[in-house]
Amino acid sequence: MKRLIAVIFALAGHTVSAQSPQWRCLDDVRFLIGNWTGHETGVAGIGHGTREYQYILDGKYIYATNTSRFEPQERNPSGEVHSDWQFLSCDSVRSKTVLRQFNSEGYVNQYTLERPAENVLLFNSEALENSPEGTRARLTITLITKDEFEELFELAFPGQDYMEFLRNHWTRDKQPN
Repeated sequence: MKRLIAVIFALAGHTVSAQSPQWRCLDDVRFLIGNWTGHETGVAGIGHGTREYQYILDGKYIYATNTSRFEPQERNPSGEVHSDWQFLSCDSVRSKTVLRQFNSEGYVNQYTLERPAENVLLFNSEALENSPEGTRARLTITLITKDEFEELFELAFPGQDYMEFLRNHWTRDKQPN
């Protein structure tokens, strides 16, 4: 019995130590931590946004809040306000960084991260809630400098190719001295 308990504790210790590097998958996205101001163009028109990324729950996740305000246009005379929450996490079983977005319009998008190039993060959807079945989404973040990135959101409706839905240019807010 003592040997069984020792084996269980040894395995538990191995599992904990084996899992600790899993949080390194957030290293690819840590440059996002901070406050950002964005200029946005797309289907909703021309807009401006604010976004904040921060570590939460002992650094195991990154949480972001976003608010974008789009100017009135012919198709939408009142303008539009979009808000979303984002959570970045590490799926150690799949060795993937996962992004989950909860949008004010009622959509929930789940993506996994790929690294197609040095300064590019490509998030491909793996689940879209409240979208027609077969819809796909893609989010591409291109790092321009440590204080500037471009974000491209594309959608592909069933049987169609991706189309540009929103393009954002984000600049890090400077910290007060």
